Amino acid sequence: MSQLFVTEIFTSIQGESHWSGYPCTFIRLGGCNLDCNYCDTRYSRQGGEETTPEAAAKKALAFGVEMVEVTGGEPLHQPSAFELLELLVEGGARVLLETNGSYSIYGLPPEVTVVMDIKTPGSGMAESNLWSNIGLLRPSDEVKFILTSRADYEWSKEVIEDKELVGRTLISLSPAYGLVDPAELAAWMVEDRLDVRFQLQLHRIIWPERDRGV
Repeated sequence: MSQLFVTEIFTSIQGESHWSGYPCTFIRLGGCNLDCNYCDTRYSRQGGEETTPEAAAKKALAFGVEMVEVTGGEPLHQPSAFELLELLVEGGARVLLETNGSYSIYGLPPEVTVVMDIKTPGSGMAESNLWSNIGLLRPSDEVKFILTSRADYEWSKEVIEDKELVGRTLISLSPAYGLVDPAELAAWMVEDRLDVRFQLQLHRIIWPERDRGV
């Protein structure tokens, strides 16, 4: 029987990505191979409650919400995450996978929508980007850049152009909480006429004092 470590399972409002604003059940898996400077879920980097993919999928589907996201930590740090995703798809959910982009997304169920970080220099983890993942993305998937500075913004623009991301997949830019003024990022994007989405972390606006269960 496959082993899975889960930090929490809960229903909330999707706070990030092009699906922001929709009710969503989250399965937050424990463990992560990276240590981003702006990480807001450090409690999920280690451990978690030991369970099985079957039990986790059953609990999440029981909430009765159409959208289910598997997040972390880093979900693909646990090989059994692939089995969990399959079970959620079989259960009829609209499944999102939020991943840090350092593990290959090859072999994921085709029904799963990938929301993949591209780590900027300001994250401290840019060397961990697995660039071969770009070729596996579809128009329904998404990449997101979390920006800690104007330098991160300029770097992200270069990546978007060099990797020909516009038209390949959805793209969003998000200010790292407390590090980039959202109004400044919006102004940069308007000035440069970027064909990408401005993204705030909606859950931080709705529940600014909470870091779990949102």
